Formats: sequence, C-alpha cells, structure tokens
Amino acid sequence: MPRKFSLFDSSSVAVVATADYLPISGDSPKLKKPISQSLLRNNPTLPFIILSTLSFLFGLSGVIFVIYAFFRPIPTLRCGRVEDTFRPFYSLPNAQRLGGVSGTDRIKFLGLVGVQTGFGSRDRRQSLRSTWFPSNPDDLLRLEQATGIAFRFVIGRTKDSTKMTELEKEIEKYNDFMILDIEEDYQKLKYKTLAYFKAAFQLFEADYYVKADDDIYLRPDRLATLLAKERTHALTYIGCMKRGHVITNPKIKWYEKSANVIGSEYFLHAYGPIYALSAGVVASLAVARNNSLRMFNNEDVSIGSWMLAMNVQHEDNRAICDPRCTSTSIAVWDIPKCSGLCNSATRMKQLHNISMCSQSPTLPLDRR
Repeated sequence: MPRKFSLFDSSSVAVVATADYLPISGDSPKLKKPISQSLLRNNPTLPFIILSTLSFLFGLSGVIFVIYAFFRPIPTLRCGRVEDTFRPFYSLPNAQRLGGVSGTDRIKFLGLVGVQTGFGSRDRRQSLRSTWFPSNPDDLLRLEQATGIAFRFVIGRTKDSTKMTELEKEIEKYNDFMILDIEEDYQKLKYKTLAYFKAAFQLFEADYYVKADDDIYLRPDRLATLLAKERTHALTYIGCMKRGHVITNPKIKWYEKSANVIGSEYFLHAYGPIYALSAGVVASLAVARNNSLRMFNNEDVSIGSWMLAMNVQHEDNRAICDPRCTSTSIAVWDIPKCSGLCNSATRMKQLHNISMCSQSPTLPLDRR
C-alpha cells in the first residue's frame, strides 16, 4: 500500500528532494531519466525560447527605465534645505547645446541676480516674466549665456500649506526659484537677505552677487556690462548710495529703534531695491555667524553696516536707480516716491512697451 505523504516525515522529504528519479511504476527499482534531459531532447528549441524570453524581459525593463527617466518630475538641487529649482535644466540636451554646465557643480557666472519675492507677489513675478525675466527654461538659458548672469526668484518658506501648494504649482510650471531655509516674512527681510547671500555662495561661483526686488525694471545686458567692469578693489559694494536722517518716530515706516547706536544721520549705504556685492564680500558673509552681524530695523541699513565693518569699496552708480528709462539706465524704479515701481505689476509692462526701456542699445551710440 502506498505510504501517505507527510511534511513531517523525513523519508517523504527525501523523496521530494530526489523527485527527478521517482520510480516509474509500483516498486520497480528502474529509474526514469532526468526531466531536464527529456525536455531538451523532446524540445530542441527550448534553450532558444528561454534566451529570447530573457532578452525580451531585459529589453522591456530598459524601455520602462528610459520612459520613467524622461517623464519623471525633474528633481531640484538641495544644499541643506536650500533648493535651486532650475539647476536640473543644466544637464538637459538643450542646456548642453546652449553651453550649459554640470548640474551638480558650484556653477561659475559673472553674476547672480536673486530677485527677492514673497507669497503675495505672484502678480509681480508674472509681470517680470512677461517683460525682462524669461518665462521658460530655454530663454532663461539663452539670457544666462548672453550675459553671463544667472537669475532666480528668491523666496523663503511658510507653515501655510495652501501657500506652499500654490508655490509648488508655480515651481512646476517655471522652475525659476531659489528656495531658502527661512521663514518668509517681510519684517525679517534682513535675515532673508543674509540667508540669500549664504545660499548663493554655496550654489554659485559668481564674481558678483546681486540682490534685487521684484518691483524694478532691469536691463540684464547693461547690468552685465557694469559687473564686467575692471576693478582694482576685491571687496566692492555697488549701489545707488545715500545718506539721510535717522527716523526715530515709531509711527513712520522706516523707524529705526537702534537710533542711539547710529546717531542722527545714517552712514553711507545703498538703496535696498538693488545692489551688488563682489565675491570677496559674500565669501565673508557666508562664513559669518548670524549673531555676529548687527541687525538694524531696515535691511539696507543692516547691509550697509556690515560693509563698513569689511572696509569695502563703495561704488555709487546712479544708473541702477533711474526714475525713467534712458540710454544708460540699468534699473528703473520710482525713486524717491516708492521703494520700487509704484503699482509695479502695471508699470512694469508699461515700461517694457517703451522702446527706450526695452529696445535701446546696450551702450549709448557714442560709447560703442
């Protein structure tokens, strides 16, 4: 009588282990031939079928990988929690064709322009993208190649999930942001500015780092000419310089609570809407401890105080605070009426439609 199979019977286990040599019938000691040999003899094309199947599966996996790599969302480059959302485009074929660079290096440029913006400034960003700031990667790459300057919108973070979701949608569409690891708050603008310079130095090897607001009209070509100018001083602070009485009235917007430290008049410093710092200056800021730098109420005054401590060369240039478009203006804004363009989303487009603003030569005819 045949024995019943049991998982716990050692002899049954032995039979399972030698299944290729089971008796043909009854108790006959005659063993059948190995199954693998029988299959090969009866199916001479089996090896070819197996090899073809494996080759097909291997090829299919390669196709799936290529499709995934092409259609997957492009990742951002992160330094800590600092993100450059445009960086991956440097490794795409178009970027290489346009003279792109490695997406993981500290990229070298003549200058970097960080356009400071906030969560409530989408209309301003759109007005810039419809005027002097390119709205698609190819055009932004072309502008970088033509001027040697990189451009990014600079913004912090917020705990408001709705605002962050809206920002993510905008990033997915334009990919032109540098996101800082700092809370976005206008009252903390001086801290954001310092965070920007530190992050910019991490991500870019530029000769000059420019801080600009999102409500000025800029001529990138003329800015490039200004930054490319030969200078003998390694530590340079370029801006539209000013002095003025310190405001001690708390009810006025530009109130300075540390007036007792400054005195009755401000030291020489640049207007806040746009200024540039040379690489040597930003290198010092990049390694400075945050609590080692004095923070005044106003961002431009804070920056100016740091420049005094570094013994920089103050370079006053009125072309970056021009109230109207001229043959030499680099940045146009409604000084002194507004700290930028008044009603900038509308004014930006109006200026761009003026040929003197957008189409005049980079240099005046008598200087070309």
